[in-house]
Amino acid sequence: MAERAITEVAVGVLIDAAGRFLLTSRPAGKVYAGYWEFPGGKLEAGETVEEALGRELHEELGITIAGARPWQQLVMDYPHARVRLHFCKVHRWAGDFEMREAQSMAWQSLPVTVEPVLPGTIPVLRWLAEERGFQGPTHPEPPGG
Repeated sequence: MAERAITEVAVGVLIDAAGRFLLTSRPAGKVYAGYWEFPGGKLEAGETVEEALGRELHEELGITIAGARPWQQLVMDYPHARVRLHFCKVHRWAGDFEMREAQSMAWQSLPVTVEPVLPGTIPVLRWLAEERGFQGPTHPEPPGG
């Protein structure tokens, strides 16, 4: 079996002044609709991670970011795609949040209260827990574990 091509994805970990982070739900009609994740999207040809993240956050949320700091990378194998997630921390942005894809948004702390959480989001919650010295579950476990 040939190895699947990797799709490059820029992901924003938006952190507000209170230290909360933003999660958004995947819109209806997309794979994993209704699952909660950090917002972002695919890189287009010739884009840097920061450029793609800025474009995606403007298209999806209506905000303009003031820079992004590369943080972590993770390759996830989903049934529909193999993706390399480029997580960037974003502390400053301008504009009012608009849910342009009819998704939901929620400012969260650990443990997050929204569910279900997208599998690619769980490692990020663990990294945040490590950085913050948080002990215990980071998210609600689905029924049956």
